[in-house]
Amino acid sequence: MKMNLQEHIKTLEATNRIFHHIKGKHNGATVVFFAGIHGNEFAGVKALNTILPQLSKDDINGEVFGVYGNINALKENKRYIDTDLNRLWTSQQLEELQKDKSFNNEELEQKELFSFIKGLLVSTDNPIYFIDLHTTSSKTLPFITINDAMINRKFSACFNIPVILGIEEYLEGPLLSYLNTLGYVSLGFESGQHTDPQAVKSCEAFVYLALNHTRNLKNPNYEVSERYNNELTTASKSVNSIFEVVYKHHIKPNEDFKMSEGFVSFQSIEKGTLLAHSNGNPIYSKYAAKLFMPLYQKSGRDGYFIIKHIPRFFLKLSELLRKAKADHLLTFLPGITWHNKAEGILKANLTVARFLTKSIFHLFGYRNKQIDQTHLLLYNRERVAKKTMYKNEKWY
Repeated sequence: MKMNLQEHIKTLEATNRIFHHIKGKHNGATVVFFAGIHGNEFAGVKALNTILPQLSKDDINGEVFGVYGNINALKENKRYIDTDLNRLWTSQQLEELQKDKSFNNEELEQKELFSFIKGLLVSTDNPIYFIDLHTTSSKTLPFITINDAMINRKFSACFNIPVILGIEEYLEGPLLSYLNTLGYVSLGFESGQHTDPQAVKSCEAFVYLALNHTRNLKNPNYEVSERYNNELTTASKSVNSIFEVVYKHHIKPNEDFKMSEGFVSFQSIEKGTLLAHSNGNPIYSKYAAKLFMPLYQKSGRDGYFIIKHIPRFFLKLSELLRKAKADHLLTFLPGITWHNKAEGILKANLTVARFLTKSIFHLFGYRNKQIDQTHLLLYNRERVAKKTMYKNEKWY
């Protein structure tokens, strides 16, 4: 489906990065919707251009923003121009932005986005929500991706659609991972395949429902809310489980990767299923699980992911352990020390702690990044989450 790209391009040329801003007359949360972080994903732009113009300051509590991501890539209908804008949000890269030097297209886009975010964070003490709208190259159910903090889990539960945990362990530098290090509710919504008309409808439903759950809508329409709830339930085929990423095929530079035809996201696969070819060699699944976001476009380094359903028992156990702040017990284990306690970062010496499995750390809210052959850093979003900011929200 052609999504009236010329109309979008004219809009992009006539406006600035903030293409919607509604400030209500009464106090309330601030909600920021990012759209077009990847320039070939127009569903979020179109959904915001449909839903937000229907609202005025009389309809809204607090503030609502619609923010373009990669403007030049949107104009060219490309995922990115020079580098993936959604892989740049690392501490090192953000330090580089402060230097006086030349920048590529995505770095210039990032500088503007970073300036907007910094300005927003000092402008309000009210709850802030960051929502990043995306689509995928393969057919998929609509779903939410989050960094695994309880504030994200609780807010995501409002939508009754699939939720994916743990993707931050497999991606370097997503925008939402950076925002989560600051402690704010931050989630990604993937509404469907890039060119599927249903992706736009699902995104419109999600935007409206998000504003309802954040109480930004002064007088939400019950019938409209029910219609949008039904829209998402139907699109997601009533799947509302929480899944965890267990594997990602990362495409190396100069690798000739080709996904086998016909796969869709959330499709069940058996161990030994032929998934793709790399440099002409077959790649078979090592898991009996579900395939997630198989790559059917030329750009991007994420070949496919594999996810598994998380039983409710373990979700509840992890919630209880986090409420009890039991993670301090981890430092009594051999090879585990604090790297930065204030920021909730543990350091694991793999030569000593190799008997510990990922799942143990996941229960306590830790996700890992390998820093060298013998050490892991484990990050906990619970210790930095701004729980006090959200404690009076209706979903908390």
